[in-house]
Amino acid sequence: MEADIKPQESLLRVRLTRLYHRYIGYFKNVADNGQTWSVRAAALVKALAASALLGLATLFIYAILLIPFTPSIADLRKAKTESPSVLMSEDGKELAVFKRLNRKWVELDEISPHVIKALIATEDHRFYEHHGVDLKRTAAGILRTLQGDPEGGSTLTQQLARNLYPEEIGRRRTITRKLKELITALKIEYAYSKDEILLTYLNTMPFLYNAFGIEMGARTYFDKPAAKLNVLESATLIGMLKGTSYYNPVLNGERAVKRRNVVLSQMLKRGALSRTEFDNLKNRPLRLDFERQPEPVGRAPHLAAHVRKWLVDWADRNDYNLYSDGLVVISTVDSRLQAFASQAIERHMDALQAVADVEWGLSSPALISTNAATYRGMRRHVQPWAHWWRTQGALVDSFVRESSAYRSLLAAGTAPEQALAQLKKDAVFLNALRAEKTRLETGFVALDPGTGHVKAWVGSRDHAVDQFDHVAQAKRQPGSTFKPFVYGAALEKGMTPSRRFVDREVEIELKNGSIWRPGNASGISGREMTLHEGLAYSKNTITAQVMQEVGPAKVAAFARRLGVSQSTLDEVPALSLGTSPVSLLEMATAYGTIASGGEMRKPILVSRILDKDGKLLETFTSEPERAMSARTAEDLTDMLRGVITRGTGRAIRSQYGLHADVAGKTGTTQNNTDGWFILMHPRLVAGSWVGFNDARVAMRSSYWGQGAQTALPVVGDTFRQAVHARLIDNSTRFPTAPEPFLTALWTKVSAWFDREKPKDEVPARPSRPRPAAPPAPSAPPPTERIPEDVPDMHYDEMQRIIEQARNGGMTLPDGMPAEIVLPDGTVLVPVYPEEGRVFIAPQP
Repeated sequence: MEADIKPQESLLRVRLTRLYHRYIGYFKNVADNGQTWSVRAAALVKALAASALLGLATLFIYAILLIPFTPSIADLRKAKTESPSVLMSEDGKELAVFKRLNRKWVELDEISPHVIKALIATEDHRFYEHHGVDLKRTAAGILRTLQGDPEGGSTLTQQLARNLYPEEIGRRRTITRKLKELITALKIEYAYSKDEILLTYLNTMPFLYNAFGIEMGARTYFDKPAAKLNVLESATLIGMLKGTSYYNPVLNGERAVKRRNVVLSQMLKRGALSRTEFDNLKNRPLRLDFERQPEPVGRAPHLAAHVRKWLVDWADRNDYNLYSDGLVVISTVDSRLQAFASQAIERHMDALQAVADVEWGLSSPALISTNAATYRGMRRHVQPWAHWWRTQGALVDSFVRESSAYRSLLAAGTAPEQALAQLKKDAVFLNALRAEKTRLETGFVALDPGTGHVKAWVGSRDHAVDQFDHVAQAKRQPGSTFKPFVYGAALEKGMTPSRRFVDREVEIELKNGSIWRPGNASGISGREMTLHEGLAYSKNTITAQVMQEVGPAKVAAFARRLGVSQSTLDEVPALSLGTSPVSLLEMATAYGTIASGGEMRKPILVSRILDKDGKLLETFTSEPERAMSARTAEDLTDMLRGVITRGTGRAIRSQYGLHADVAGKTGTTQNNTDGWFILMHPRLVAGSWVGFNDARVAMRSSYWGQGAQTALPVVGDTFRQAVHARLIDNSTRFPTAPEPFLTALWTKVSAWFDREKPKDEVPARPSRPRPAAPPAPSAPPPTERIPEDVPDMHYDEMQRIIEQARNGGMTLPDGMPAEIVLPDGTVLVPVYPEEGRVFIAPQP
């Protein structure tokens, strides 16, 4: 066999060598001055012909090599029946549809025949004659290009190839792109019928403003379905295909009309219009009914965006196409809880926005009322944020300088001071800037601590207004919600919840030599407090002392083990008061670790993925990792119960009526910038953050700026609805740690002999009563000490105000104005109703 192959190889080598020498000989004859002109001319012709053949052969070989880098026939057939993937909730509701483009697919009989006639007449009048490549048009295009008048020679099939695969084929004018386009067009002609090519083309055409396909184009520019487009409207849309931006009828009406008339003339030329029709139509004005077509975002848009990023990677790894394979993605989200959270945010944030608008709109003292309804009634009489905008000139100037409009003016050559002055005189710009900077935002997330399943995810008040995700993307200072990690690290070190510290002034020397003096909003009491009380009453001085004994490094390491692992934690004493920015998702994960008995589970958003036929492709779980001992988790949970029963989270029981076994923590940062609240239940942990996107803007009064008034109502309202819908079991209790072996053994022996345990018996860990979780009373005892959550307002003062109102006293509380005169002359005075709330109402 080998003997037969070697002579063949030798023969091929000899023939190639002869061809090479003959090819080189042509050029030698052309350059040989000793030859006659006829011989040299003949040699030149042969050289050019040989070069052309060689070029074509090289181009052919290169095209063959490019075939694997173009879409396969299977991919093309899949694109023809493209089926987007769907994100479903755990309870079977559709949350989102993952489409490549914002379009609505319509059939040929749902498209006006005028559109089809205009398209074929203008873009490819031999569409039904060629097989993907029109050689006549290609040759004409090359000739026009050589003459300096570039003209596209692509057929509808070639254009479809670019529309379907813009990344694989590209848009640059290169030989590689043209070859890929040609190869793909031939494959499309093989895989599709002519009607299928036409249908797919019409449903993939781009029309600007995030509109793709003839249906979305018709609705965007003429506010009607594609089936009802007339000749002029059809010609306008088809005319845009040559250059959507250049012939945009909204911004470039004159160009669009000229291009429309070119399309009409092509329809006349190809017999799609009569001369009379053409003459009647060409001089008619352009009439638009423009309206952007919003892309459907579904029930959980921020969650869907987060899932989409993860799914794209998963699909690539597993050879699936997220946008065409029709995957059914089952999320962990409960659509009912998602709806409850969205409703709670809408209700509460609108009221809180009214508070901010009015308090910053007036120059009077900050706190006007403890009833949000008062502010809602006042808002129509007050210019929102007028006082703040007048008194914060330097900060307003900074806002202007940070805007894109300011940068654009500088780029155009405008002097900085002139640009600033120009924009400050622009009322439209300033109103938009004020609305952006003074809009309160929020984030909410809920997860199951036992599985890591995310049950609800609301990234902002309104996705249409703010797409920024305040659950996973935003990082803000957590304030007092970080304190449990300090106490948890202390418990892990061996402290007990009964360990006592004195509420006293604390001075901590920092590495740079400066002194840090944390304080409490209500001052120093001087009394002893247990760890349990220090966390329940959110005492900064107690927390700082605990941090001194444990050390910032151990506290940071403890927080990371619990789930605060994506953010940078500065290992300094002030970390104990929550000075390092973190995300809401991290905080909810960490509290979920506490609620689960010390096992950290990474949050997951997808439980399983099915193919379009319902076949299970993969399931997903979150494996537990032991982050702290079960005993520490039990003790820490009981300490956080105290926040709800007698601390800053008492409204969970008194106002929202939740009597389940729950624990949690409020948090407020400096100057009322950030409000936090995280609530733990054995089966659900939910957290909320409330604040302004720009941390330089904050709530005005300490009462309305505290986490107990901003974030807690969002969580409380959501939980209350979930309990009523029986999504949460009230009887469930937090897990308890098993007793140490020696303690359990001694208990059994003592019971057997019916005698008490000796006083000097020392168990493996100091014995203490096991925390109980009885149903909480509907309201705290009237003599109970009112706690603080720095820098939350003085609760004892607020209690005095309420008691005074209940008793009918008419002495005005400190900070409450005697009267307020609105710009329209209305005089507002304090009123003390029966229910004990203090608010301002019009003077009778």
